[in-house]
Amino acid sequence: MPARANRTAGRERMRTTLGQNLPVIRARCVPGRSATPFDTAPGAVSRPYGRPRVPARQPPPAVRRTATLGALTRPPAQGRATGRQGVAPPLGAHESLSSAPCIGNTMSRFGWFPRSHEGCVLDLHGFLKALARRWPIVLLCLVLAVGAALAATNLSTPVYEARAQLFVATRTGDDTAQLNQGQSFSQARVQSYAEIVTTRQVTEPVVKQLRLHTTPEELASRISAVAPLNTVLIDITVRDTAPRRAASTANAVAKRFSAVVERLETPKRTPGPQRQGKNRRTESATSPVSLGITQEATAPATPVSPRPMLNLGVGVLGGLLLGAGFVALRETLDTTLKTTEALGRFTELPGLGAIPYDRSAPRNPLVTADVHSKRAEAFRKLRTNLQFSQVDDPPRIIVVTSSVPGEGKTNTAVNLALSLSEAGVSTCLVDGDLRRPCVARTFGLVQDAGLTTVLIGQARTEDVMQQAGGRLSVLASGAVPPNPTELLASARMEEVLRELADTFEVVIVDSAPLLPVADTVGLASLAQGALLVVRAARTRRDQIRTAAESLDRVGVRVLGTVFNMAPIPKGDRYGAYGRYGELPAPRAAAPRQGAAVSMGARRAGEK
Repeated sequence: MPARANRTAGRERMRTTLGQNLPVIRARCVPGRSATPFDTAPGAVSRPYGRPRVPARQPPPAVRRTATLGALTRPPAQGRATGRQGVAPPLGAHESLSSAPCIGNTMSRFGWFPRSHEGCVLDLHGFLKALARRWPIVLLCLVLAVGAALAATNLSTPVYEARAQLFVATRTGDDTAQLNQGQSFSQARVQSYAEIVTTRQVTEPVVKQLRLHTTPEELASRISAVAPLNTVLIDITVRDTAPRRAASTANAVAKRFSAVVERLETPKRTPGPQRQGKNRRTESATSPVSLGITQEATAPATPVSPRPMLNLGVGVLGGLLLGAGFVALRETLDTTLKTTEALGRFTELPGLGAIPYDRSAPRNPLVTADVHSKRAEAFRKLRTNLQFSQVDDPPRIIVVTSSVPGEGKTNTAVNLALSLSEAGVSTCLVDGDLRRPCVARTFGLVQDAGLTTVLIGQARTEDVMQQAGGRLSVLASGAVPPNPTELLASARMEEVLRELADTFEVVIVDSAPLLPVADTVGLASLAQGALLVVRAARTRRDQIRTAAESLDRVGVRVLGTVFNMAPIPKGDRYGAYGRYGELPAPRAAAPRQGAAVSMGARRAGEK
């Protein structure tokens, strides 16, 4: 009765998770193993597949999930420290850390994802790698910017600049004191004189004199006057599209400016009271300030605008900055994971393997086609890491899944099964992707009869099992059913997995992606562990998080991640050594008899 109650509780959990009526799914975390699928008597700790081992202790206190992912709280109790909030009950005499019960939520327990966003930060090294990876964008921006700079240079009208220089002097006596006083007077006035150059009193007569087709205001906008500090010099600069007109305008402005200043500085005196009526006249005294042209403007030979080299430099710099900005924006908005380091920073799940990108993989998906390739060696590393990741409680039923389609989960499951069988492990590969089955086609086997045939009771497992060579057996998917979710989460599926686990040492199940369909959630709850395949530069961070959370809700133990189609770092290439582990071709031995004959002929010639 207690076992039936536990199964009913598991069924209700699955109904809540998937939102539909499902058959009984006996999946829960029991003492002695983590997320094993088969129930036992409530008073015994089970071996895999329900064989009693030792009496069990009482289940742990209820776990309360906090709002933050990765944090757990439990009522205070005496026992071993876990490094999280609260403590776990002490281990039993026959238990180890690896066989401790699954407490609530594996993902929350081990903190799969960091609370901060440090995995999304683009550091300098990552930015430089992104620039090297996206160099076409930088090159395109550089070409566009340089082209725009050259076009602007060619389309711009040349502008010439002519400069005239004036000297401001005062009419004083020969006394030294008067000379110093006049010098100070000129320096004090020269800054004010520079502002008079662009007034209408100067520009309007120049326009009339030179018959310029412009207004005094437009001419004033092309004139600039500068008085260097602590000097009595005034530099008048005029810009024009014609070099000779610029020079003539600058000289005319300088002369007219001198006349205006002298007139303004000339004081006016009124005669005495004895001169009245018609005899009254105004006499103008001599101006105390005189302006002389020290340097007349000449026609410039080269324009000051546009400046081709400056525009080219600005175009190159702007193109590089624009390209770098686009790359930074693209990397910021792109949430895919491109390297194993980025995957390790994003999640704390164990990285069990990184499968390098191989162009020949679509044509030759099986690693047995080239046992010395980097891809074959990567699957051997995955096999070794998987065998040693759970030494005390090795999983025997492993579901291989991914977040979305196209990440290479089927290839990973197939080649992992091949690697296990090469190591002498009796392996069964089950095609549990009833939506798009591909395992039978990969091996060239029959797909019509298989898992679905067994689930509906039309055949036994051994009747539809096919051999793929060595110690590898394949259970194809069979006909595509109309209700794959219900079949994969049924009690019959649990019995099939139990039969396979009793026959083979390891059972690898290829399943459907997690996010598009709900098939894998129920199937993974019947397994002892799951491998999450992540494709480089394709799987997004939010997809990985959502997929892991969907497995976590039903208590599935995620063994780790497999980074598929990973880029090969330059330091890891074995190009200088050939394919690592492959014996060199033997050299052709020289015929010894011919060598002896040649030696004899040489000695005869010497004699």
